[in-house]
Amino acid sequence: MTLPDLQEKLKTWDGCDLSKNANPVLGEGNHNADVLFIGEAPGKREDELGRPFVGAAGKFLDELIESMGWKRSDAYISNVVKYRPPDNRDPTPEEKAQCMPWLMLEIAIIKPKVIVPLGRHSLGHFYQKLSISNAHGKAHKLTDDVTIFPIYHPAAAMHNGGLRQSLHDDFSKLKEFLEAQGIAPPTE
Repeated sequence: MTLPDLQEKLKTWDGCDLSKNANPVLGEGNHNADVLFIGEAPGKREDELGRPFVGAAGKFLDELIESMGWKRSDAYISNVVKYRPPDNRDPTPEEKAQCMPWLMLEIAIIKPKVIVPLGRHSLGHFYQKLSISNAHGKAHKLTDDVTIFPIYHPAAAMHNGGLRQSLHDDFSKLKEFLEAQGIAPPTE
């Protein structure tokens, strides 16, 4: 299975009630990325364009990625939930569970070395007992081949300006971690 195959299958999937009133949004980016960023769910702009992280939080995420000397296209960017919840409400545990197989397929196809959960909803899939406020900016070994590196969701900084600096600091720590692991953006 390839990511384009997955994209086609998602267009006709109706295993989540959110699919009745929203457009499917699968991840995008480098299909062989070493780094995978995972958000919560698409917002209004993402739903309209069918692409992840293209609204205000996405622009901030792009800036943060570029602050590491990477480009958005060097990584892969996705969400736990593949459809926009009404009024941008938090996704329910059931909606997250329904959409999780899609994210797991993306991870299986891409085989990233570092997964960066953005916020508590995506962190909760990997570590139920860790809070984002305690776990952010630190590497957590998931398997011999995969490290989880949680960071606050960029949208949180839109609501709480104090988190902007934390996000910049965490991306600086992520850059240091990647360099220490010998992980660099792909050369063109």
